[in-house]
Amino acid sequence: MSYDLEQENKEILARYKDLISNTYRTLDEENNKLIRKAFDIALDAHKDQRRKSGEPYIYHPIAVAKIVATEIGLGATSIACALLHDVIEDSDYTYEDLKKIFGAKIASIVNGLTKISIMNHQNISVQSENYRKLLLTLSEDFRVILIKIADRLHNMRTLESMAPDKQKKIASETVYIYAPMAHRLGLYNIKSELEDLSLKYNSPEVYNEITEKLELAKESRERYIEEFKKEASERLREEGLNFKIKGRAKAISSIYRKMLKQGVSFEEVFDNYAIRIIYKSDAKNEKFLAWKIYSIVTDVYHSNPSRMRDWITQPRSTGYESLHLTVLGPDRKWIEVQIRSERMDEIAEKGVAAHYKYKEGYKQSSDDRNFEKWVTEIREVLEQQQNLSTSELLDNIKLNLYSKEVFVFTPKGEIKILPTNATALDFAFSVHSDLGMKCLGAKINGKLVPISYILQNGDQVDILSSQNQKPKSDWLEFVVTSKAKSKIKSYLNSQKNQLVEEGKEILQRKLRHAKINFNDDEINKLQKFFNLKSSQELFLKFQSNELDVSSLRKYIESKNVFNNLLSRFRKSPAKNQHFEEPKEENLDMIIFGKDEEKLNYSYAKCCTVIPGDKIFGFITISDGIKVHSDSCPNAINLRAQYDYRVIPAKWVNAESFKNRVKIEIEGLDRMGMINDITTVISGSMGMDMKSLSIESNNGVFTGNIILEVKNKGQLEETFKKLKNINGVSRVRRLQS
Repeated sequence: MSYDLEQENKEILARYKDLISNTYRTLDEENNKLIRKAFDIALDAHKDQRRKSGEPYIYHPIAVAKIVATEIGLGATSIACALLHDVIEDSDYTYEDLKKIFGAKIASIVNGLTKISIMNHQNISVQSENYRKLLLTLSEDFRVILIKIADRLHNMRTLESMAPDKQKKIASETVYIYAPMAHRLGLYNIKSELEDLSLKYNSPEVYNEITEKLELAKESRERYIEEFKKEASERLREEGLNFKIKGRAKAISSIYRKMLKQGVSFEEVFDNYAIRIIYKSDAKNEKFLAWKIYSIVTDVYHSNPSRMRDWITQPRSTGYESLHLTVLGPDRKWIEVQIRSERMDEIAEKGVAAHYKYKEGYKQSSDDRNFEKWVTEIREVLEQQQNLSTSELLDNIKLNLYSKEVFVFTPKGEIKILPTNATALDFAFSVHSDLGMKCLGAKINGKLVPISYILQNGDQVDILSSQNQKPKSDWLEFVVTSKAKSKIKSYLNSQKNQLVEEGKEILQRKLRHAKINFNDDEINKLQKFFNLKSSQELFLKFQSNELDVSSLRKYIESKNVFNNLLSRFRKSPAKNQHFEEPKEENLDMIIFGKDEEKLNYSYAKCCTVIPGDKIFGFITISDGIKVHSDSCPNAINLRAQYDYRVIPAKWVNAESFKNRVKIEIEGLDRMGMINDITTVISGSMGMDMKSLSIESNNGVFTGNIILEVKNKGQLEETFKKLKNINGVSRVRRLQS
């Protein structure tokens, strides 16, 4: 391709000037020089590179730097690091070079970002030990996390030029890892956009449908917001308040989650948009004005007390502050109203990065401590849980990323923030590890309770302990915090370390005799093959002789089959090699890979697959190829953790096959309802109904039907006709 280099150079300069003019913080001459120097180095490093779209590569670091500057609100050091984030990986510049030019701090942050990029390009599984190192890198300097999130956001915004399988892999990884990180750092807008873009590539039909419906409802939504503004603004102005009111649609992914959770259609999600009242205030009157506005709004509109949330009296651990209330708006529809000051709004938009702007005059230091505490906890978990599989480790951390919170008090009246469903034992560990290890029970509001007691908002907790108490394995069944889990597991593991070491030596000897390398990857495969939860359990079974030479022989046989399958799909496809459709009598349902090969397979049990569905193959260690639906509940995790084992799959001829699918139908019961349903299925659509069960309760019925379906089109047409039956309110397909 030919490029207009002169025009591109003008565009590069224009984008750089746009970055500088839109920085969140005022830049002095020294900071401007730092950013300009970083830009010049990046421009030189990427001068011969282009993105998949054909654009000059330098567009990407400039865009990432702009996200860091304007959407996250970081300063000159982070902007410079964002411009340089791919320099070490993609050019001859080294860590030492950057250290000489910019100093140790910038070089260290860029080096941390480089490690993450290299791991991503190597397609490393979440199971690998390298992923543990990635999480350690993220916890060293929070700017590494923030810049990496900005990098991922821009990659997601420009994902169109990637191949479809890469799109799904990156989108799955994003929603699995980076969206929870953004959530925990208080970057709610970025978190929502990452989730929306992930949905766009993982479930395009769902994304497009909700987008279209939001667009159709835009005019009525704007009219509604104007009506609300008109009524509320008049009363707020009478009180001399300086404010602005704005409305916004809820995130597409958030609306979809509500549709799934509540089992309702888009039209039935009553709060798919929200109104925000943002007011000016000094530090002294900030909280007073929030409650004053609350009082005025609830005078104008009837509120729902059960949906009121006070994040001002006690902010979330991310530092988020806001009053949330749900009111019956102008057209008698429920709508969420958020009340917050300009400072609160900036922290809600920019998360932890905005805390540093408001050190003076506001009580923000506790929020910064909360963030530092979270980073410290991640490091503790990573460093102490050496024997835990990295997948389980990540799940533990994600629990604390997304969890809601309860607020409880120490005997001295200090507030402790813990995840919802935390127990008295979790509280003990949060005070001190030794107190958790020796915890016997607790007094909650003066009453004696067991250590498994689930804490409620406002509880005052006094821990009882004994020097003779020791952690027990059943403690793991009711603690929820990663700190408590890691300390308990660490203690329990130390008790069996000797046996584990013996088993490890036995397994090493057996693998050596079988001429197989002893490494983390091989241990993970053995663990999966024998369906064990940890490598410790694997070693213990060899130590106790539950697993022996004959067990290892079975693994080696399956390993050969697995490796043969992987090697077939890693090789380059032969030119002009296309699948020729076989004769009808020898027809296979599904073909795999770029070469469209016919292979043995079976259907995964976690989802129902019918011909016409979008599907993919997954190479298991011990059970050959499993076929999953793209909408399978495990699809995102499989793509995020084991992308190298996912293979493309498609139907040869869906019309020639039948399959069973389970549907649920609900509505108002009446005489003749069952007859109408069976007439549509067996009569109008000519389908074979394998089972039908219907329950009626107080005039409302729920039915489950198993059908023989030829293809997806037939199923969709059946759904349309069933929904047209008088009294039927909902029809949906169930995943088995």
